[in-house]
Amino acid sequence: MEDPEKTEVVLLACGSFNPITNMHLRLFELARDYMNGTGKYRVIKGIISPVGDAYKKKGLISAHHRVIMAELATKHSSWVEVDSWESLQKEWTETEKVLRHHQEKLEAGGCDRQQDSPVLERPGRKRKWAEQRPEVSQKKSLEPRTKGVPEVKLLCGADILESFGVPNLWKSEDIAKIVGDYGLVCVTRVGNDAQKFIYESDVLWKHRANIHLVNEWITNDISSTKIRRALRRGQSIRYLVPDLVGEYIEKHSLYSPESEERNVGVVLAPLQRNTADINSNPTA
Repeated sequence: MEDPEKTEVVLLACGSFNPITNMHLRLFELARDYMNGTGKYRVIKGIISPVGDAYKKKGLISAHHRVIMAELATKHSSWVEVDSWESLQKEWTETEKVLRHHQEKLEAGGCDRQQDSPVLERPGRKRKWAEQRPEVSQKKSLEPRTKGVPEVKLLCGADILESFGVPNLWKSEDIAKIVGDYGLVCVTRVGNDAQKFIYESDVLWKHRANIHLVNEWITNDISSTKIRRALRRGQSIRYLVPDLVGEYIEKHSLYSPESEERNVGVVLAPLQRNTADINSNPTA
């Protein structure tokens, strides 16, 4: 029997996934174990949302390939799926807006939830009608959530938490909405300064009850950056990424010294936009 007192949670991970690794998948498992273990929550779904090409990160290959690799990586998962809505946007989309998009989809009705839930249909063409429909009005997101609707929370590593302190990378009001309106599930390592970082940030401290720190007791140092470096040097990445992902990368020769130079010298989209906003409104 399901406990009606538990809050249902959807874990949303936004990022480059360039490429997706076994560590990305482990984050979901660690977070679900922790949240379910609190006795207050029940994780019902995980969503991987690759960023669009307009993010302009150095070495970022086409979202088309990154979405397919993520779908291959989650092919055998009973609860983690890929959503391409963010990757299909022509302009870079703030994380707060991605969270809002998924929360509004859940609030739109139970039928959406049944279509998107653990049934393992691969996301893609069949679901694009839903992904591309107009956004529910922003006014709706300011209203209290419907009772019983699952809560979307941002799943991330400690590096994302600490990136909140990088000047102009995040808007302060977006940080407040992310941690205040949705919440963070942050996977951190023993000895990490995540708690100190929260203490030193007024906005994070204010919403600390909505930040869940998950200790990664069995440490895993795999990263997309290290995977790309190994590929450039002709080294094996087997057992670091799912086999289907490794085969896809090899088949399409995705990572090379040339691909790593993509977007070199281009300002990262959030830095460019947020800096422009500050310059156009210096008193803000």
